[in-house]
Amino acid sequence: MLAETDLPRRDLLRLLSLAGTVIAGAELVSDRSEFVANGPLDASSVAELATFNQQLWQIFAMATAKQAVYPLVTQELAQLVERLKRTHRAATRQALCELTCDLFQLAGEIFFDNDQYNSAAHCYTLAAQAAREAGSHDLWACALTRHAFISVYEQQFADTVPMLASAADLAAKGDSALSTRYWVSAVQSEAAAGLGDLTACERALEQAEQVRGLGRDSQTGGWLRFDGSRLPEQRGTCYTLLGKPDLAERSLQEALSTSVSLRRRGSVLVDLANVGVMRRDVEQTVSYATAAMDLTEQSGSGVIARKLASLNQQLAGHRHDAQLLRLSEDISARLSAERSPL
Repeated sequence: MLAETDLPRRDLLRLLSLAGTVIAGAELVSDRSEFVANGPLDASSVAELATFNQQLWQIFAMATAKQAVYPLVTQELAQLVERLKRTHRAATRQALCELTCDLFQLAGEIFFDNDQYNSAAHCYTLAAQAAREAGSHDLWACALTRHAFISVYEQQFADTVPMLASAADLAAKGDSALSTRYWVSAVQSEAAAGLGDLTACERALEQAEQVRGLGRDSQTGGWLRFDGSRLPEQRGTCYTLLGKPDLAERSLQEALSTSVSLRRRGSVLVDLANVGVMRRDVEQTVSYATAAMDLTEQSGSGVIARKLASLNQQLAGHRHDAQLLRLSEDISARLSAERSPL
């Protein structure tokens, strides 16, 4: 028997299955009158749906615990899928596919933050399918990039290369006024760093820096939010992966000097703790790792927890030091605490 906490996941799996069929264009109902319970699908109705999507992204960005947005997202997704079932006009279907792609990317972000990568991957796959149906290269590229980011966090860097290459090809066909192609480059830099390729990493970072030359309308505020503000922390992460502590710390401290979310701040703190490990600086390692653990408790972010787990693996070779041994035990205890399921 499913526990009460399993019910949202069961509903999501049903929605994912239905959405995949609907996005593929299968005839699920005989009534395709473009009218559902919430009214006819005219231009203003589609605009209202788009506005609500945008509001959900804003709530997600401001929320300390990202999973709090999950019920609203799944409810809206269910409505979009229902509307897709009943529409046949090409323009309306295209708009609904774009909105569905948008929201599946947000759902994937929520699962990603909650360290539920399989569910996140399902959402990103459906987002890519919806973008393909809509013929939106930028949406499609962003869905693939988010999917590739799962492998980056799992440190399966080679797996990201073909997906990011596809994302780059799609972005090149998209809107040149948007920052899509530069975001792809930023993620490619982390993949290259994970593979130990300094030259490719720095080349990708230089390409990503070109985003600063775009105008204010280069991001959507929702499915595309890359404006270059994250580049210092991404550069710091890259140099951490490449084992270059001095270059890493310079960028990471720059990132800390700006206003960043709890999740991003926690990620930077873990990277700075890793810099301490590389330098054999016990005080730096303990200080930054402890601060990151505190942020994990505040935010419930699986992103920070995943990076702390990776740090803990680095500490395995330093168990002769009493302080680092206590730190490792503390990290293990914090990470073993039960996480809230969606």
